Amino acid sequence: MSGRARREEAVDVVWSGDWVAERLGVALEGDGELHELLGLALRRNPKRAHLLVSNVLGKHVPQRPSVVYGAGYGLGERVRALLGAEESRRAVVLGYAETATGLGHAVADGLRDAPYLHSTRRPVAGVAQAGGFEEAHSHATSHLLLPEDPELLAGGAEASTLVLVDDEFSTGNTVLNTIRALHETHPRERYVIVALVDMRSAGDRDRLTVFAAGIGARVDLVTRSSGTVTLPEGVLERGQALVADQEAEQAGRADEAVARAPVTRVALDWPAEVPDGGRHGFTPAHRAALEAALPGMAERIADTLDSDVRRVLVLGFEELMYAPLRLGTALEAAMGSDAEIRYSTTTRSPVLAVDDPGYAIRTRLVFPAHDDPADGPGDRYAYNVAGAGFDAVVAVVDSLADTPELHAPDGLLDRLAAHTGQVLLAVVPSYAPTPLQEPAVLPEPLRGPDFSSYAPEDVGWLLQDLSDTELEAPTEEREEAIQSGGAHYAESLPVEYQPSAEYQALFTAALDASAARIARAVGTVTETVLAERGPRPVLVSLARAGTPVGVLMRHWARHRHGLDLPHYAISIVRGRGIDATALRWLAAHHDPADVVFVDGWTGKGAITRELAAAIEEFEASGGPGGSAGPAGFNPEIAVLADPGGCVRTYGTREDFLIPSACLNSTVSGLISRTVLRADLVGPDDFHGGKFYRELADSDVSGDFLAAVSDRFDEVADQVEAETKELLAADRAPTWEGWAAVERISEEYGIHDVNLVKPGVGETTRVLLRRVPWKILAKRGAGTDLTHIRLLAEQRGVPVEEVDDLPYSCVGLIHPRFTRGATGADGKAVQGA
Repeated sequence: MSGRARREEAVDVVWSGDWVAERLGVALEGDGELHELLGLALRRNPKRAHLLVSNVLGKHVPQRPSVVYGAGYGLGERVRALLGAEESRRAVVLGYAETATGLGHAVADGLRDAPYLHSTRRPVAGVAQAGGFEEAHSHATSHLLLPEDPELLAGGAEASTLVLVDDEFSTGNTVLNTIRALHETHPRERYVIVALVDMRSAGDRDRLTVFAAGIGARVDLVTRSSGTVTLPEGVLERGQALVADQEAEQAGRADEAVARAPVTRVALDWPAEVPDGGRHGFTPAHRAALEAALPGMAERIADTLDSDVRRVLVLGFEELMYAPLRLGTALEAAMGSDAEIRYSTTTRSPVLAVDDPGYAIRTRLVFPAHDDPADGPGDRYAYNVAGAGFDAVVAVVDSLADTPELHAPDGLLDRLAAHTGQVLLAVVPSYAPTPLQEPAVLPEPLRGPDFSSYAPEDVGWLLQDLSDTELEAPTEEREEAIQSGGAHYAESLPVEYQPSAEYQALFTAALDASAARIARAVGTVTETVLAERGPRPVLVSLARAGTPVGVLMRHWARHRHGLDLPHYAISIVRGRGIDATALRWLAAHHDPADVVFVDGWTGKGAITRELAAAIEEFEASGGPGGSAGPAGFNPEIAVLADPGGCVRTYGTREDFLIPSACLNSTVSGLISRTVLRADLVGPDDFHGGKFYRELADSDVSGDFLAAVSDRFDEVADQVEAETKELLAADRAPTWEGWAAVERISEEYGIHDVNLVKPGVGETTRVLLRRVPWKILAKRGAGTDLTHIRLLAEQRGVPVEEVDDLPYSCVGLIHPRFTRGATGADGKAVQGA
């Protein structure tokens, strides 16, 4: 908060309900915070004269976005504490249109993992109603429930808790109508009602208690403040007369002709996979994607504002409250303490404006509806904007409301332009549920905790979940089938290696010893990517070895630069290419030029070449559209370690132990290697993968991330120096590793480079997943090979010390393997 704002708040001791209280005898009584939360105004409504005006809702009174969001988020945290973490994850949050759509969404965020839906007064063609209810005292009564997922509100004995969120409880009628309507079709055992203030009478409270008992459900209540409104007899009639008198007095006042500020459209680059709000449902995956995109959108707004702008209003649009609210919180962070950011929204509600410090609505802008509402044209309002001294207003609407009426003389933008120095228009694309999308062929990414043990914001897996499919085969059977040509290695999975206590101890010791070294490489490769591929790259790791590295790169960018980089994992299969459906998904949701492919390390460079060929083929085919021209993906890979000299973007070219190579799924979010089999993966499906939930007790994925991330500050200076050196150096690939592999393949009579696996990481994979024949170890290699020697001993594989080796070690897969082959003499098995 600026010093000016603090001074204003310190001297503003007039309650914004005094004007109404003095003239109508309305009394507001309650706990000590109530007068800070609420003011009073009068409205043109035949059912209720007074209006409780919230100071923290962000509807009628501009308020700091962080205060508005914090009010809802805090209530959500209280609900989470009430329900517990597990039930909170299963809960469904329902907010009320239009006033509480943003509040309900913030409450859902406070629960962390709960999906969100809000009622709407905007019918959507092709979307079936899941219910509806009436709001008795409102100026617009019908609420529709239009979830895209028809199971979202499903009830029954095992139904999740339904959390209902409104800005205030006046009588409780709206909540009763909602529960009654939903309970008839979707019965459940528990409801939680959430509001900023509870203003019900004792009789209304008793009525809710009786109602809950009648349906046999538990109903809990979570509010920030409570009190009562005392209304003297005849207040409705006297209020209507007072409104009529004031409007007659104001009718002769004409707006002065003033110069209009310029209106500038700002491109948000709103993420395509994120709905504009909760009208059709908003999932935890949507939440994670939005959080990642918010800083970039706020920076684009800040960059478009004039340099001298200090007081900014982010103005939302009727039910579209959450998107502009979160843009406002991000803009607060982007512009810092030198700026004063406020947030409010336009509304359908007609309220009298009186320019008096003791009245909650000081000014009013009136303009025509601009979203072709189902109930026909009418006036809309923006309160406390005129005369508020905003240097700029950022008007946020959805694309359905970006109409000629919005831009017309006396439209919203024109009215705003008369009261500020600059107007920005930011348009959020209106979300069309699946039945309305053409074509609806691309699946959505999988995220933890439903798929993988990584946090949902850390990685979106562009895979399909095959966890319930039996894919594992004994290692020897797989090897024979692969080498005989009877099967491809990606058509099955090896049985997950379960490390011995001794081997697990080696992993722990290796992680402790190498964490700083890995952190340094993570920092160096991330800084190189940021320097050369733009400030907001989209990280796409090659599942699964690249995924821990991609997550760590994301953590470095956030820790050192405050960036939340999008990160996805994609499947690439040697000999089969990259997942084209996943590439189409990426092209539909991000600029392909921003995509940076990430892997753990290079061996001989086979995957590097595979990716280049696959991207070339994808681009030649016309990219995602088939005939719309290439997409623009860059096939260059960024890796943690490049001992093979195969890439130009790397953290180091040393061949050292990366502990994530020591284990399989238990250090990679409990996800298997990817699967590509024709009977399981169709042309529009993602490649497959399994989530080994049953190995949760052995999972060290989080330990690995934490151990490396904890060393980021320690290595920051080294990273800065090494990055400068790398950026100035000649980093052209030498392909030294490929030449060495070809030499070894011929020298040992293998004649197949695919059976030669160079480097610590690849050698570890040979010992864990294939049938190893022999290990070549560079003479003098130290502790980096301790786990290699242990695994070789456990599997009875000889280790040969050699001198002329560009890697620390090389793993040789048993050539021409059959289950009767031996070949322990170090030469290729003949006639096997």
